[in-house]
Amino acid sequence: MAAPASSTSSLLLVLVILLAAALISHSPANAWPASSSGSGGGGGGLSAGFYDETCPSAQDVVRRVIQDARVADPRIPASLIRLHFHDCFVNGCDASILLDDDLPSGIHTEKRVPANDNSARGFDVVDDIKCELDKACPGVVSCADILAIAAQVSVDLAGGPRWRVQLGRRDATATNIPSADNLPGFTDTLEDLVAKFDAVGLDHGDLVALQGAHTFGRAQCLFTRENCTAGQPDDALENLDPVTPDVFDNNYYGSLLRGTAKLPSDQVMLSDDPYAAATTAPFVRRFAGSQKSFFRSFAASMIKMGNISPLTGMDGQIRQNCRRINTYY
Repeated sequence: MAAPASSTSSLLLVLVILLAAALISHSPANAWPASSSGSGGGGGGLSAGFYDETCPSAQDVVRRVIQDARVADPRIPASLIRLHFHDCFVNGCDASILLDDDLPSGIHTEKRVPANDNSARGFDVVDDIKCELDKACPGVVSCADILAIAAQVSVDLAGGPRWRVQLGRRDATATNIPSADNLPGFTDTLEDLVAKFDAVGLDHGDLVALQGAHTFGRAQCLFTRENCTAGQPDDALENLDPVTPDVFDNNYYGSLLRGTAKLPSDQVMLSDDPYAAATTAPFVRRFAGSQKSFFRSFAASMIKMGNISPLTGMDGQIRQNCRRINTYY
């Protein structure tokens, strides 16, 4: 005798549910998530455990290479975090800053725009990290994620805060020179800086916190407020934090309180300008008075910046060489 229609429908529903559960349970743990191009917010499917199954040693590998590199070049940690900044502010965190000129592919490098020319550095260390990661887990970790991990490791090694890096980015197949030409610069007014940060979803607190990375940075004297002293070459380096130049701490903000910040774009955050008093000055004072508050805000702002327009899903690619896009003929 035929089963009642209601019984048949119930049986089919049970079978559909069981099949769906089986498919979910067999999905790859690190399948690339759906694409998202939103800035800020939730990071477009990024997660701290993205490589837990496919490359569990990724962060250890990055740390080892940077530790070795900083023995010969103490500036490397600051240089690597700067690469991450300048990458994320141009079309999002997609490793476009790492691409060299490649005219057959139509690539014009961002390395020669004013904010990067003769100052962006650390590319060889990124190459070394990529090489070591590909030995451990070939073709898995993107160059964009290398920059994000390297930024966190660099801060941690210098005594700064730790945060769980959100991962799962893919790499750009193009650069954006007009956008790179508009990177935040050392001569920017506070209004310019606020506008540039706002354009990528970062607020006044993020601006002041992220500028705090200058605490272990250097700048050519040519770009400082005092300029170069007599007999000093234009490319002579000045510590942006003269007190503890190789340590990630809040001493940088003390320089702002004393009016002795090296870069014009730093001191504008605390000035007699009413606009500064209404936007950035309260954060400068807070971070100068509490390293714990600075560290907490810096970590949160780094995660927020790292979520700017990531390429995920099938967008972009995982470059075999961080300096060139993969080409298929």
